[in-house]
Amino acid sequence: MSQDRPVLGILLMLGFCVFAPMGDALAKLIGQSVPLGQMILIRFAVQAVVLIPLVLATGRIWRMSGRVLRLTLLRTVMHIIGIGAMFTALQYLELADAVAIAFVMPFIMLLLGKYVLGEEVGVRRLLACVVGFCGTLMVIQPSFAEVGWPALWPLLVAVNFALFMLVTRQIAKETDPIGLQAVSGVMACAILLPIELYGTRLGWHEVVTLNPLSSYEWSLLLSIGVIGTCAHLLMTWSLRFAPSATLAPMQYLEIPIATLFGWLMFKDLPDSLAAAGICVTIAAGLYIILREGRMARTGAAAKRGKVSAVEVAVKPHPPEI
Repeated sequence: MSQDRPVLGILLMLGFCVFAPMGDALAKLIGQSVPLGQMILIRFAVQAVVLIPLVLATGRIWRMSGRVLRLTLLRTVMHIIGIGAMFTALQYLELADAVAIAFVMPFIMLLLGKYVLGEEVGVRRLLACVVGFCGTLMVIQPSFAEVGWPALWPLLVAVNFALFMLVTRQIAKETDPIGLQAVSGVMACAILLPIELYGTRLGWHEVVTLNPLSSYEWSLLLSIGVIGTCAHLLMTWSLRFAPSATLAPMQYLEIPIATLFGWLMFKDLPDSLAAAGICVTIAAGLYIILREGRMARTGAAAKRGKVSAVEVAVKPHPPEI
């Protein structure tokens, strides 16, 4: 079974942790010369072009019921907003800082689970949320002092992605992940293309390039699309070979890898306060992940214990002597 290959799952997740910040680094590199609208449109167009042939070649399910189609449309809009917010943040913030601030998302997910889905969340996990958010504020503070309100863009990324995950949960069991991404790519292009055309007519600088794109810029844009698509596929496939409890802590490798890319490509390194905040955020996030895993195992053991107790009660056994 695929779940019996955790090493392969870990390697695939490691690939995701490399590809995701690599794509962000390329977006930061080209963001000063290419409008945001064009970057996002090409990102999703490449996703559609890469995945549609894969869906057709493998016979994957892509047709959706009305309910799933509506939720997929909502999910696609959220995906556009999330990528747009992240690409915008990267034009103001160092790569590592933007990625680290966006990692407040697990804390938001936990709070949404408690107050929106009615899930039971203990005091210690809530305290970990507070600590993690304080760590995020430590990362935001020097960035906010330098660039002002744009330092909050990664928080929008985190909130949006948390809601994105809630919507994804609603349809995950009813869709094939690759088919879902292929359909989402087509939907995104259908949404963004009219905006591009209308914005070009009105002269919106967010969608209009003053000069034709060079071959270098085209290569970077296509690379962002391919890398983003591959990153998502690596994450999806990793979950087929290893449980999420095993893989979730590895996602925090994105932060040091983003720091490495930031240093190699832009000579950026977090200052001491931001570095301390990154460490606090990682520690709090790992605590929540490990605590969630422990609670899940405890709940599963309790269920097994109840079943075993019933079996013992009804199963014939020799009288005590």
